[in-house]
Amino acid sequence: MKSFCIAFMFLLLAGCASGPRLNTSHPSVNHDNRVQFVVVHYTSTNLERSLALLTHGQVSSHYLIGDDASGTLYKLVDESQRAWHAGESEWMGRTWLNSSSIGIEIVNPGYRDTPTGRVWYPYSEAQVQSLVVLLKDISKRNGIEPKNIIGHSDIAPLRKLDPGPLFPWKRLAAEGLGVWPDAQAVARFQVQYAAELPSVTWFQEELARLGYQTPQTGELDVATRHVIAAFQMHFRPSLFDGTPDAESAAILRALNRS
Repeated sequence: MKSFCIAFMFLLLAGCASGPRLNTSHPSVNHDNRVQFVVVHYTSTNLERSLALLTHGQVSSHYLIGDDASGTLYKLVDESQRAWHAGESEWMGRTWLNSSSIGIEIVNPGYRDTPTGRVWYPYSEAQVQSLVVLLKDISKRNGIEPKNIIGHSDIAPLRKLDPGPLFPWKRLAAEGLGVWPDAQAVARFQVQYAAELPSVTWFQEELARLGYQTPQTGELDVATRHVIAAFQMHFRPSLFDGTPDAESAAILRALNRS
């Protein structure tokens, strides 16, 4: 009798362990890809230190592009996993983009401050070519819209400057890997806004429409200046002082109406 009870208990446990039958005959059409954005960064340091920080530090990224002659591409985190590269961030109303983005770091010192001003470091041709190939692959596989290929400064304008004003956004946009304003539209709108500059409220609303997390205060406060500067660094890198002007307004309007 004891042997029977033990055998019966094993059968019960086995039945519980198997769980309910999984039925996969009704797949939902209401879903999309977890990956919605690609965020580009510079590392602010050399390759050796970058690898150490991104593999054993407090941060990580899915990919790293080296600064050697061939622009070696390092895969550090599988795309199915969340990497810690974005931090507190927002784009198009989505927050904390670590969960919905792929992070790409590029080995680049960023900048150095000199007695005559800040000097930014350029990206090599090999790095840009590697990035183009990588972005095309990621975008195709994940169905990422060009407007959602962005920089760290775009999603965290109050605290980040990377990938900086020398990053080739216009060139990437020509490859379908980002957006860029139509030059004729910008020229046409700039004439209009040179005569009468839009209000701060207009700038705040249009920046938010483009994707930036922007205060809606109607005031040219510190946070709004940071957002304008991030926008200018991306789309008008020759001057990114955070001051609303006719050319910035024209670029913003051209982008939002394209």
